[in-house]
Amino acid sequence: MNHRFSPTIMKPILYILSIAFLFFSCNNTNHQPVIPDATPEARELLEYLYSISGEQTLSGQHNYPHELTRSTDSIIAITGKTPVVWGTDISSMDDSLLEEAKRQYSNGSIITLMYHQVKPFHHDSMGFSRSVQGMVTDEEWEQIVTPGTEYHNMWLEKIDRRAEFLKKFRDAGIPVLWRPYHEMNGMWFWYGNRPGENGIQKLWKIMYERYTNQHHLNNLIWVWNANAPRDWKDDEAYAYELFYPGNEYVDVLAADIYKADYKQSHHDQLVELGGGKVIALGEVGALPTPEILDQQPKWTWFMCWARFPWTHNTHEQVQQLYNHQQVKNK
Repeated sequence: MNHRFSPTIMKPILYILSIAFLFFSCNNTNHQPVIPDATPEARELLEYLYSISGEQTLSGQHNYPHELTRSTDSIIAITGKTPVVWGTDISSMDDSLLEEAKRQYSNGSIITLMYHQVKPFHHDSMGFSRSVQGMVTDEEWEQIVTPGTEYHNMWLEKIDRRAEFLKKFRDAGIPVLWRPYHEMNGMWFWYGNRPGENGIQKLWKIMYERYTNQHHLNNLIWVWNANAPRDWKDDEAYAYELFYPGNEYVDVLAADIYKADYKQSHHDQLVELGGGKVIALGEVGALPTPEILDQQPKWTWFMCWARFPWTHNTHEQVQQLYNHQQVKNK
């Protein structure tokens, strides 16, 4: 049993969870990670998510890389409770991020990491609005997904650098809920609105194969994180299935929901698409209400975006959710 589940450093409730983790690891082999040689920690984490699916929802909070605990600390201040899931972005690969992740993990947190990748032919230092947002041309896209081309090699260089950073998490024994290319069914990021086999499905599969077979990142739980479909003028997000690479490449299906757009179909369609895989709320703005979680019980975790607990929610809304019987905190 690794240190994350040690009763000497965890609260009693997390010790109970550790026993549940071990029980499911030993008695349930139906929910294998998509990575064949996944680490014991990754297998244990995925089994735990299956064990709570439909019964409990883990609380979670995203933090900006330049303020790695501010948003999580705000939840503690508002509710007196600590989110289970700690999230951030590895666009900037700073050792302080790794050290904070280690600290969070040793204190019983589940770690989720995302990557706001800039366009392959842009430098990492370019601003978010110029280099992450905005579509690429069809010709540029074709190069990006075609091995041997200039733009594909530029893309590889960027993801390989992140792979080296992720290896530090693997070597530290930390399983990671890995959610690259989020909101790919929307029309605002450079990799967005590219449906079909030659679209984001292909890019996802290339990254999966490279990270799995070349970099041996067997600590990753692959989270395919679309936006909730919506027909908003000039801000559309299209049907999940057009962008889904297939169950053999995905461990968890997630949706991002902003502006309190918690339609039942956003939940139900994701459950159907995954065919029994666990689902989650990858990012939210306005938090789900207790009533929404009662109606949509399959969400295994929610993660509020950084600073949104106080900019897009009232203290009362945050407290009501964190006190809900279905929500599991640390």
